[in-house]
Amino acid sequence: MRAVTPFLPTTRDELKALGWGTLDVILVTGDTYIDSPYIGVSVIGKVLVDAGYRVGLIAQPDTDSDADIGRLGEPSLFWGITSGCMDSMVSNYTATKKKRNDDDLTAGGKNTRRPDMAVIAYTNLVRRTFKNTRPIVIGGIEASLRRISHYHYWNNKVRRSILFDAKADILVYGMGEKTILEIAENLKTGKMTENIRGTCYISKEKREAYLELPAHSDVEKDKPRFAEMFKLFYANSDPISAQGLCQKQDTRYLIHNPPQVNPTTEELDRIHELDYANDVHPYYASQGEVRALDTIRFSIISHRGCYGQCNFCSIAIHQGQSVVSRSKTSILREATALTKQSDFKGIIQNVGGPTANMYGFDCKKNKRKGICSDKRCLSPATCNTLKANHTRQINLLRKLRQLPKVKKVFIASGIRHDLVLSDTAHGPKYLEEIIKHHISGQLKLAPEHSEIDVLKLMGKPGIEQFVTFKKQFDQINQRLGMKQFLTCYFMAAYPGCRETDMKQLKSFTRKALGFRPQQIQVFTPTPSSMATLMYHTERAYDSNVPIFVEKDIRKKNRQKSEAIKGQHRPSKKRR
Repeated sequence: MRAVTPFLPTTRDELKALGWGTLDVILVTGDTYIDSPYIGVSVIGKVLVDAGYRVGLIAQPDTDSDADIGRLGEPSLFWGITSGCMDSMVSNYTATKKKRNDDDLTAGGKNTRRPDMAVIAYTNLVRRTFKNTRPIVIGGIEASLRRISHYHYWNNKVRRSILFDAKADILVYGMGEKTILEIAENLKTGKMTENIRGTCYISKEKREAYLELPAHSDVEKDKPRFAEMFKLFYANSDPISAQGLCQKQDTRYLIHNPPQVNPTTEELDRIHELDYANDVHPYYASQGEVRALDTIRFSIISHRGCYGQCNFCSIAIHQGQSVVSRSKTSILREATALTKQSDFKGIIQNVGGPTANMYGFDCKKNKRKGICSDKRCLSPATCNTLKANHTRQINLLRKLRQLPKVKKVFIASGIRHDLVLSDTAHGPKYLEEIIKHHISGQLKLAPEHSEIDVLKLMGKPGIEQFVTFKKQFDQINQRLGMKQFLTCYFMAAYPGCRETDMKQLKSFTRKALGFRPQQIQVFTPTPSSMATLMYHTERAYDSNVPIFVEKDIRKKNRQKSEAIKGQHRPSKKRR
């Protein structure tokens, strides 16, 4: 029987209204329940419902009681558990390990509902409440990035795979739509789940023909062995070229199957055109405002994946290093559906992906052979094989502007300025289009730093490209008679960055930008990034040479303040 509303049921009354006595799958999340294609647990739920499964969802259950976790009963196939859209430690703490008071993904905005290491906490809650229950499947960003032995910044230790600490049955990593459908089908029909791509499981034995990583007992004590493990892991993260992996965790082995294959454009279109409410479920909306909804309610995801491979970013390991774009027809259909909602005010708040201007970009070699082992797509410069071409996004944005009821279409997710410059045929036109039509006074960029040694460790291009881009940006604004500016994101206390580097950054921003940057963040070592490897080992990723790493929290804050002190805010005239 089809749901009365687009929402997945979260209460007994909703189950009764649907005529459902029991559920096949119950999903548990550390965020409140927003039914949107931007929210991973909602996407997984909708994909399962679209395939004919009965799915319920419990958001932010009380871990001290069985009242929340038990209200939908027990599923017939499996539990699906995620911390939410972010790693729970990043959600709960700042880079300087202070507790965050606010939470945009919790009703009411107060950070009081998500436990630390939420995947482990929720799995334990299920085990306590339902003895010998159905299989527990963990997934989402927290499980994905913690799937092998990993450095845990908050206690400065190397933890084993979260699959073992959570005592779950299956771990799904990456964007799990295809994987979760295979798991559901196999459990429903009594088939084994051990061969499903994009999963990890626990075994008493190694798996033949799988590449063995250094054991957890070695990597938790030996930094060179940790580096060896991580590099093997990272080199086998592409669905086309990856080998299966195994790693001894205690007396047992983590079995890490190769990544799931990327979706096709048609499959990605279908996922994003499922019946989403684009709203907070009424049960949770009654608990207060959810601020995250303001930025995603009328926004559209145009693609997934990123060619950037920035060393501090988790996208490469979670979403993938190839870009899969939706069709223009599908995006226009979604936009048209948004315009029909009663509270639509004519503004599409964002059209993009991890990097907005990678829409429509394609590397034929990448799609055929997988990621290159000897070079990167964008660092130190854009690879000639990756043909930067902004025509597809230009055409898409023009079509969106022409839709009835649409007054403005924004690009709010940031762009890669180096890609604009490398597209000599269409980049200038693209930049003029977004300046004229798709920003509201500011354009977001992330040069991250000014000093070349730090930028190399970040996997970012040299700052001279940013300077060239800014000149073009200013010239176009001047010619069009517009007063707009760049919002620039920079990072302090990154591995290899000293206080003197931040002083140089301050000097650069004063001379090149003419104002004090407001968006400076202290680097957070998140699991399974190259930057975190460098933070832990204090060695450069590619050369293994020793590097300076600031680990004193007071000095990290001083690096940040060094870049902004003594500078003046921009006047409106200078902007």
